[in-house]
Amino acid sequence: MQNLVTRFHLLLFGVTIAISGVALFNIPANYVFAAHWTRSEADWTWPLEDALATGPVVQIALMAAFWGLGRLLTKNHFSKVEHLLQPALTLLLSVIAGCQMGLLALGIGSDFDFFRITAGLLVMTLLVLAVVLFEAERHSYAGMRMPWRVGSDRAWAVVHKGTALVTILAAVALAASVWFYAGPGPMVVTMAAILVSLPIFAALLTLLTRRL
Repeated sequence: MQNLVTRFHLLLFGVTIAISGVALFNIPANYVFAAHWTRSEADWTWPLEDALATGPVVQIALMAAFWGLGRLLTKNHFSKVEHLLQPALTLLLSVIAGCQMGLLALGIGSDFDFFRITAGLLVMTLLVLAVVLFEAERHSYAGMRMPWRVGSDRAWAVVHKGTALVTILAAVALAASVWFYAGPGPMVVTMAAILVSLPIFAALLTLLTRRL
């Protein structure tokens, strides 16, 4: 059966659930997470239960979406995109697990800022991805896979190099968010925006270059 959701993805989900359980047992029920600070005051807060529930719920939604996508793809298309979509899901689930660890660290007063650590690791991942995309050569099974084909070598180069440049800009923006830290809230929003917008940009660029 075609399935993009692996046991490792379920393990990442289990880790997130475990972190949530530890947090519920070790953080006071009336604790409120400070998501953004203006000077020395928090102007954006997360209630404990809402904050801890968000990560697992988003992970379930992502796994359900990837599972459904795997069932919809033909066997030929699945074999071409499996090696790309499974790591993509791994990255998404790992970022969420890292943020969940950040909530636990905040709640117990740890000095480790896992939000900044997670964002920093994502910056490095984006930079590596940018290099891979920029240097990619056209191949039947390599490069980005879209429902529509890239029509020519020129279009392939435009799509991959253009997406690589935007990925570098995204990495720089996230690095700035890490450096000018104003709280975990803006950083989570920045990471989510990058992870959602990059595939959309790449898809739109392939559509725009279909006639090249």
